[in-house]
Amino acid sequence: MYLSLRDRPAASRPAPGAPPGAGRRPARPAKVSSVVVTLGVVSMLTDISSESVAAILPLYVTTALGLSTLAYGVLDGLMQGATALVRVLGGWAADRGDHPKWVATTGYGLSALSRAGLLAAGGFAGVTAAVAVDRVGKGIRTAPRDAMIAAASDPRSLGRSFGVHRALDTVGAALGPLLAFLVLWAIPDGYSTVFVVSFGAAVLGLATLVLLVPDLRPRRAAWLARHRTRGERALPRCKGCTCDVAGLQPAGRPFRWSLVVAPRMRRVLLAAGVLALLTVGDGFVYLSLQARDGFAAQWFPLLYVGTNVAYMSLAVPVGRLADRWGRARVFVWGHLALVAAYVCAGLAWASTATTVAALLLLGAFYAATDGVLAAVVGRIASADVRGAAIGTAQTVQAVARMVASAAFGVLWYTAGRGPAILVVAALLAAALPVCWVLVRSLDAAPASEDATAGAGA
Repeated sequence: MYLSLRDRPAASRPAPGAPPGAGRRPARPAKVSSVVVTLGVVSMLTDISSESVAAILPLYVTTALGLSTLAYGVLDGLMQGATALVRVLGGWAADRGDHPKWVATTGYGLSALSRAGLLAAGGFAGVTAAVAVDRVGKGIRTAPRDAMIAAASDPRSLGRSFGVHRALDTVGAALGPLLAFLVLWAIPDGYSTVFVVSFGAAVLGLATLVLLVPDLRPRRAAWLARHRTRGERALPRCKGCTCDVAGLQPAGRPFRWSLVVAPRMRRVLLAAGVLALLTVGDGFVYLSLQARDGFAAQWFPLLYVGTNVAYMSLAVPVGRLADRWGRARVFVWGHLALVAAYVCAGLAWASTATTVAALLLLGAFYAATDGVLAAVVGRIASADVRGAAIGTAQTVQAVARMVASAAFGVLWYTAGRGPAILVVAALLAAALPVCWVLVRSLDAAPASEDATAGAGA
């Protein structure tokens, strides 16, 4: 509830003749919604499930099943690319039906089902099918989940909300591999045990979502908020108004793709796509570090853990920084951490310090870009198409990164490890000012601009 000027305490009223804003108490940052925290727990449990499987999948495919590394390459490509194809579909379904929770539940349910499929799979075809189902589930659930985070959060603290969610998510990403390797350390051939534990974590995450997360209706809530402000603005009620009648409230404006690709959204998509084209897979960075430093292969999985720990530690502070300094600004210039990580990996001399620095910088890069991109889109997109807008941005980013990894593999093969990664670092550094010009106005623009433009289209 907002107080009028006459209702404010005397101490907080502006003095006569004082400049605008004088006497106002600084607004306290809004608390992170319990919905965001619960969704973070759901993601944490699901990531424990998925990352425990991902950590042993190379060994399982090549050792237990006796398949070649080429077969694992096919699976890895499927894991990287399958989510990109269905992210927009998941966001569209959430916006169209105005029930993002149940679309996300479908995605989480498919991922849990895939864990049971791994227990039954006995060859390459079965494992491939299970991995495909898991990736499709991940693609379906991501945009609706992020749309729920945006709908449940105070717009002033959107970056912090996504930071809290991503921090909890990354706890699972760090615990999953450690759990898998502890199981294999205790039971050398215990792949089935890992799959059972993974299935249990996935079911717990699914149950938490179904039982504890409310069924948010972003489109209807946005419509009611706009509609009821007519009274506050001394405007007459709409003819035949039913907004106060239970069960008769409309769901909001019809879904339109023109709102998804509104002018400011196009600038975000272009900047995210350009930057993603110069973002190679983390595996190449880790392979570069191993090729240069020559550490034993058994330490290789800990590189992933190191990056996830750094990401987990920085997600909330960087989210707060994005809320204060500007989310689009943090998203673009956060890629400087990736440039520095590439330089650390591309240096010719071996050094423990540069290896640790590369992991910390990768974690800082993800903290500044992963959840922050969703926060940028969640702020500028109309509530009627927020899920589809977030899914579209994530799809553009995922497809561009697939292309970048494939092209970088060719560049590594032709130019060598060091030159290849340093060339990408130089190109990325040159692209940052251009992308900043594209998006620098987004932090200052009113959040309703695109919705207004779309309404008059």
